[in-house]
Amino acid sequence: MSAAPAPIEYLYGIEAGHEFGNDWIPTRVIRFRITKKTPRRVYYLPREFGRLQERFVDRAVLERDGEVWRKSAGWWEPDIRVYLNEPVLETAAAPDLGALKAAMAAAHPDRGGTDEEFIAARRRYEQARARAGTQQ
Repeated sequence: MSAAPAPIEYLYGIEAGHEFGNDWIPTRVIRFRITKKTPRRVYYLPREFGRLQERFVDRAVLERDGEVWRKSAGWWEPDIRVYLNEPVLETAAAPDLGALKAAMAAAHPDRGGTDEEFIAARRRYEQARARAGTQQ
């Protein structure tokens, strides 16, 4: 009888939201496969620009704090901060488009509002609508 294969373990990082061409890529959690554990280090494989390059973090700090800041990492790298457990991303509450549209209508000059109030209300409504379209 053969031994059961070792379970695959992961470390986690957060990839910041960014533009890719004309598309917006929202912030997301990325996982990195652990390749080896030693008493002092945990080795993992981040996928950077399509290539695999093994990196490591301090095992004692990772197990004690649940996360490690890589001092040599650039701010754009998803593994600048490596997590032992999958982090939960905070999501902003969706704007109430109906209320913003009603505020825009109430600020219209035909209903007693000023041009500046209407322009500001319309800008808020259009920005919220654009953000809601990217979250879907």
